[in-house]
Amino acid sequence: MLGKRVCSGWLPFLVLCLSLFIVFLHIMSVLELRQHSAAEVPQRKQYKKFDHLVFGPAAGEGLSDRLQCKGNKTLTKTYFGASSKNLKAGSNISIVTVFATYNTAVDQLTNGKSIDSVMVGNISYKKVEKSIAILNVFVNFIQETMPQSNIIILTNPSSKLPVERDRLTILPIQGDYSREMLMLQRIRSYIFLETRAAEHSKWKGQVNHYIFTDSDIAVVDDLGQIFNDHPDFHVALTFRNNKEQPLNSGFIAVRGTPEGILRAKSFLEEVLKVYTSKFMKASRMLGDQLALAWVVKSYASFDVRRFSRKQAFVDQISGASVLFLPCSIYNWTPPEGAGQFHGMPLDVKVVHFKGSRKRLMLESWNFLKSTSSSDIADMLCLILRSGRTKNFNAVLFFWWCVTVTPHIFGLVFESSFLRV
Repeated sequence: MLGKRVCSGWLPFLVLCLSLFIVFLHIMSVLELRQHSAAEVPQRKQYKKFDHLVFGPAAGEGLSDRLQCKGNKTLTKTYFGASSKNLKAGSNISIVTVFATYNTAVDQLTNGKSIDSVMVGNISYKKVEKSIAILNVFVNFIQETMPQSNIIILTNPSSKLPVERDRLTILPIQGDYSREMLMLQRIRSYIFLETRAAEHSKWKGQVNHYIFTDSDIAVVDDLGQIFNDHPDFHVALTFRNNKEQPLNSGFIAVRGTPEGILRAKSFLEEVLKVYTSKFMKASRMLGDQLALAWVVKSYASFDVRRFSRKQAFVDQISGASVLFLPCSIYNWTPPEGAGQFHGMPLDVKVVHFKGSRKRLMLESWNFLKSTSSSDIADMLCLILRSGRTKNFNAVLFFWWCVTVTPHIFGLVFESSFLRV
């Protein structure tokens, strides 16, 4: 009798293990089949992706300090877009980004369409075309909200960027712009401030501030108030409540006075030194953010607990007065990243389309310009409701969770009755 009870007690566990093993084999078989199919019939590869955005309810519903939406229409009275009506917005500010293109193999074509193409609205983009389109939209947003600002694109001298606008300068800087070294090169390129400091004597006292950003951001409000509301900082960084990576390098502001430029240059040189000595293994991604955090945290008097709050604060780091600005306002990421559970702050000024969100950046601009009734606040509702572009593996995982997992647990519960 005891032996039967022991066997019946093990039965649910064995059934569960066996079921999971069968599911694992099934998934591996499907993945292997996909690989073989892709190798044998390359033209079918383009049909394996669900190339569309997934929309749902806007996060932050009912929270008084968050954007409220009904579909793609805002229900909250906001001042978004007011700066675009101010023709002086962005004066004495230069937005600086680093951008590089990469040579890729000639795309294979199927029925006249690239297998690496993506459809946005009625437009099909190849990889390089999509990158240039994103760069153009980056410029569009800045000129929409800060029409008097200057835009500087730092790039490899060999790059030929088809981007021509008023108040835009393409500045070639020698360096290593390979994918593995791009983040490192970005910090090096930012130190072109040294030449600007040397030229300052020619400006006859005119101040020109700098904001360094990634090229996949949308400026949705005038950023000039940073320098007015915080008159004493030299360099500004954006922070988030993340223990390992509290600082995001996608937004760095520098006060354009001679002292501000020199202090910021010295600060960035220390970050570069730490980067090359400690974080080269992460040079392709995150190395700059890890170096920034290391420099800041290395000062014994710095209180890291302030990263868990959402208020801006100033501290003295490496001889510079550093302003820390919350990512939730100056570096906000759409729903599938930081901020998705609490919605979008009413005073958000920069939206950062990281990773797979880049397609959403194009969609957002198209939506903003689609009708005369659309405004920035409505566009932000579209962003807030958006989700990641789905792919085959995600769909397979969802199918497994919805259909297979309940069946497995049903077998386990059913087997439990066998002991009775």
